[in-house]
Amino acid sequence: MSTAIAYWLIPTEPTRRVLAKLIADLARRYDAPVFEPHVTIYLGSDRSEAGEQIVSQVATVCGPIQLKTLDAQHSSEFTKTLFVQLALNANLQRLSELIRQRSPRSSHYHLNPHISLLYRRMSLAARRELARSIRLPFSEVVFDSVCAVRCASPTRNRAEVEAWRVIATKSLGE
Repeated sequence: MSTAIAYWLIPTEPTRRVLAKLIADLARRYDAPVFEPHVTIYLGSDRSEAGEQIVSQVATVCGPIQLKTLDAQHSSEFTKTLFVQLALNANLQRLSELIRQRSPRSSHYHLNPHISLLYRRMSLAARRELARSIRLPFSEVVFDSVCAVRCASPTRNRAEVEAWRVIATKSLGE
């Protein structure tokens, strides 16, 4: 198993709390792992000292980022079982590119902003029905912090999700 550093955006309160409750409720219903609501903005090589440095550097040059929610979707990919797609914007692209430029080894990560709600292998019919049932009480999400997380790459199961470790967090604009 190889590891990587994932760079996440974390939503502001009370949105973070609403999403965390939804994730926890779905995890309980479907016997799945619980995880922090986030948007992965880049996935780079596992060099924790670089991750801490990068988070500190990019947080000072970027303020909070606001993203429009689109619709709930699903896929057969474990880490995208059920998710809310977000609209890409210039501020998010800029932040992802800043992280890419500072990473020790550039990866071929494709930025596709979404907030995952459930990580679980399930049938197409079950995923489709679940995606249709999701209604968020907001149309935009503001993200005010960035963090670096050590994770398995790719993450394929509950044990690997539960092994994720945050190595650095910083508020955007500080």
